[in-house]
Amino acid sequence: MRRLIATAALLLAACASTPEPRPAMPALRLAPASFGSSVSLAQRLTLERLENRLPGKREETPRVLEALLEIDPSTVQLAGIALGQRVLTLSWDGQDLQQNRHPKLPAEVDGGRVLRDVQLAYWPAESIRQALPAGWVLLDDQGLRQLQQDGVTALSVRYSANPRWAGDAVLENQREGYRLQIESRLQSTEPAP
Repeated sequence: MRRLIATAALLLAACASTPEPRPAMPALRLAPASFGSSVSLAQRLTLERLENRLPGKREETPRVLEALLEIDPSTVQLAGIALGQRVLTLSWDGQDLQQNRHPKLPAEVDGGRVLRDVQLAYWPAESIRQALPAGWVLLDDQGLRQLQQDGVTALSVRYSANPRWAGDAVLENQREGYRLQIESRLQSTEPAP
């Protein structure tokens, strides 16, 4: 059970603490309809800390989590599953973010951060740009998306397919110190009834 909770905590919260204080990433709360489509994905998420790549650091084993992600014009829904158990569900309707968490899931597992990463990875660039605070810029060019603050990259996403959600992606959050490999399989593109 402890391994289940540790795996989920690392994957969903990524890294709640950083070695030095840094300005916070912008919180995104984009309307589900601004995604512009409906999609249902089965995903395998593999997380590792960026510090694992530094010379002399003790390397941790990457953590793996299965996820189901559904986006339609009215809601974004995500379920995280580790070792056969649901450890987190979240639902965003454009107004209210609801989440259900395993009782032992650490407080650092934040549904807002998960929603932010989903939206940064998959939402249309123009929708994201309109929601960014001053000083933040989104660069978006064929297979690479970068979120920058004052010219410094805070987060980048590399894609293997177009549309972006149809294939694999690698999200590197330099600001919060994690790398997330996302392997996606399309379940459906039909609107939910």
